[in-house]
Formats: sequence, C-alpha cells, structure tokens
Amino acid sequence: MPLPPEQITHAASELAARRTSGKTGPRLPESCRPQELEDAWQVQQAVTRTLGQAVGGWKASLPSAGKLVVGPIYQPAISRAALCSVPFPTDSSPDSLKIETELAFLLAGDLPAREQPYTEAEIDVAVGSVHAALEICASRYTDPTGFAFAEMLADGLVNNGLWLGPELAAPEAAAFELIWQAGEQPRQTVQGKHPNGHPRAPLYWLANFLRERGLGLKAGQAVITGSYAGVLTVPAGEVVTFEYAGLARFEVAFRRS
Repeated sequence: MPLPPEQITHAASELAARRTSGKTGPRLPESCRPQELEDAWQVQQAVTRTLGQAVGGWKASLPSAGKLVVGPIYQPAISRAALCSVPFPTDSSPDSLKIETELAFLLAGDLPAREQPYTEAEIDVAVGSVHAALEICASRYTDPTGFAFAEMLADGLVNNGLWLGPELAAPEAAAFELIWQAGEQPRQTVQGKHPNGHPRAPLYWLANFLRERGLGLKAGQAVITGSYAGVLTVPAGEVVTFEYAGLARFEVAFRRS
C-alpha cells in the first residue's frame, strides 16, 4: 500500500533534518518507511523541497529489477576545489571517507519536461563537456546494513556530494586503467569498467525519466552515471592522486567542514 502524503512528509522531514544537522539516525519508523520504489522517489523529492537547496546535478544508473538508481545532488555539496571541504556526518570516521570514481556530464543546454521523448542525439547536443569526477558517499542512516533498497533510495543512495575534476582529454570510455595513490602509500591500480557498459546510457535514461515526471535537466547541472571501480576508501586531509589513463589526471584532498 502506498505511503499516504503525511507519512511521505514525515519521512522527508527526518532525512532532511539529518542532512542539515550532520547527525545520522536509525531506520525510519515503520509508519513512514518506504517499501516501494515510487514511495521512495516521492520521499526523495520531498527532501529536496524541504531542504530548499538548488539541485546542481544528478546521479543515475540504468534501472533493473527492484532498483531505481536516481538521486539529486545539491549545489552546496558540489566542489571543484583542490582542497574539498565535505560536510560529513559527525559520527562517521574522522580519518577517512568513501568515494566513487566516475565521469560527470556537464550540461550546456536545458532538457525540459515535454511530451515527446528525447533522442540520444538531442541529449548529446545538450552536453557541454565531460569531466573526471568523484562521488562523495555517506548515509543519513547510522547503520543501513540490511535495509531495503527503497529506504536507501529515499535517502539519495548514499550521495553526500560531488567533486568535479578536469575535463577529459579524450572521449569518454567504457573502460580504462584507474590508478590512485594517497600520499606516500603504495599506488593502487585496477581496470576500471563502467557498470552499464556505456557511460552515457544512464544519462539518456535519466533525461527521459525526469521528462516524464515533469522535471527535466537544466544547463549547468552535472550528471554522474556510475562508478568505474566500486567504492574506494581514501584518507581525509591527505592529497590523493588519480589517473584515469588516457583521459585525466588530478589531485584532490578532502577535509571535513
């Protein structure tokens, strides 16, 4: 049974308060706990309205059975600074943070809501540039182990921010060698691979998902579409060097604000 509007509002108020305060909390009360994907989406959108922050981007992946991977990234949580300040939950580890290595499609044109579906060519025209990016991950739940996917979706799928890096030196690729090194620690190397095969596939899906929902995408927004290497743990306060072989090389350090 769908959650009634007052329970969607209740869930959203709690999750928004945790974002604002920086304090995580337990599982939502059963009375307002989303079980269906549509309920989770409605809670997520209500969180956005409650926060009153501009949506500076989106995370997305192709949907699959029982999963809808989509979430807003709020403008205050997007950074390009070499020393990136991150508003992490106060009860998370002070010495490290979790990130995902991604590509970000920065839009130069609007893709507003309309009746007619967008073609891939139209969406490509709206893309102004493609950048190396890092999704900054944290949950508003103290321990989400074993939670239903809908509960995670309601909270934005652990999105806590986005670091936008340099524009790619070559067209985006479905796979590349990923190298990273924190300070003087040993270099780590993996063969990065996009989870949906083509990094633009989730962007094409997202543009039409939002179109159908009366939202759309706007110029200036950044869209990330999936991690090439899962979740990485990096030290806080230490310079980390990343190389997306043949595409980009950059350095960034994270500190808690």
